[in-house]
Formats: sequence, C-alpha cells, structure tokens
Amino acid sequence: MKAAEIINEVPSAGKQIAITFDDGPNPEWTPQFLEVFKKHGAKATFYTLGPNMEKYPDVAKRIVEEGHELGNHSYSHPHMPELSKEAQTAELLQAAQLIAAVTGGSPNTFRPPYLDVNNDLLEAAGELGYYVIHGVNLGTNDWDMPGTEHILAETRPTVRDGSILLFHDGFGDRSQSLAAIAILVPGLIEQGYKLVTVSELLGLTAS
Repeated sequence: MKAAEIINEVPSAGKQIAITFDDGPNPEWTPQFLEVFKKHGAKATFYTLGPNMEKYPDVAKRIVEEGHELGNHSYSHPHMPELSKEAQTAELLQAAQLIAAVTGGSPNTFRPPYLDVNNDLLEAAGELGYYVIHGVNLGTNDWDMPGTEHILAETRPTVRDGSILLFHDGFGDRSQSLAAIAILVPGLIEQGYKLVTVSELLGLTAS
C-alpha cells in the first residue's frame, strides 16, 4: 500500500466541516464539549490517547454513544519521527486496540502527535489503512491558552467547504477552547454548515 497523504481539508465534501479535538478523553472538559455538540445536533472527532482511554473509558464510550468518532492519536503521544518504523506501527496498533475495545471497530484516521511526520510514519499509516489528518486552523495554538478571541480570530478565516478544524480537549485548562467552541458551533450552523465527523467528511460513512 502506498504512503498515506496528509489531509487538511476536503473541499469536495461541500458545505460540511469537521471539528476535531486532541489529547482526551478528559473527565472534566470532554463532557462539556460534548454538551455543546448535543445542544446543536452536531458531530465531532476526538483523537484520543491511550493512557486517557485506559483511565476514562466511560468518557470515551460516551463520545461514541453520542454519535461522535474516535480517531487514533498514537498511544503515548511521542514525537513519532524519532521512533523506528516498527515502533511507530506499535504505537498505532496499541492505540487502535483501545479504540476497538470501546467502539467495536477500527479507527479510520490518524492525527500525528505534534503534527510531526516522516516518510516512515506516512508509510506505516498507509499500511494500516489510515488517512493522516492535520487541519487548517493551526495558528490557534489553543493548547497554550492564547485567549478565546485569538482562537476565534485564527479559526474564522480558515472556514470553508470541507475544513478540518483542530482544537484540544485534553491536558490542563481548556476553558478558552470551550468558550470558542460554544461560539463557533452555532455560528457555523447558522452559516449553513453541517458539522460532521472526519470519516463522514471523507465519505467513509454516511453523513
């Protein structure tokens, strides 16, 4: 199988957008993000980490039960290019096994920790059948608590058909990200966008 390609957006998806979250599940913040999406009938994709899946399986199960998607974000969040290809594959497989234990299925997409890739990683992801997902609003740095207005200002210009938006629900205080999402989700819906999972955006499942 050929190496995976990095996907930032899917313009052919039309008036659909995928909102994604990294580094959860988190028992404090993930449920609050889920409430925003439930309120507006929208869907998201959560790129989860192995230790958090093991600590908080109920939160991970809730994500899936409410119609959202779990994506592979590696097991332990290493800088993947620093690993051998065999170790990269092991990270992906270990994370996928945890996701399968929650969902009964295999994840379709992979977001590299720190968005770091090399040729070995793209080959390993391709061999496992993954789409490698980055995003279009990478200037938000929402993990670093830059302010809700900064997050919104960096995100809004990147919104277009098929955009993949990246935020964080894990590690530390996520209040600014939550505040931004509470504004963005209804605003995007008012603009006529349907908020779907990454797999739906890619046409892998019915939207």
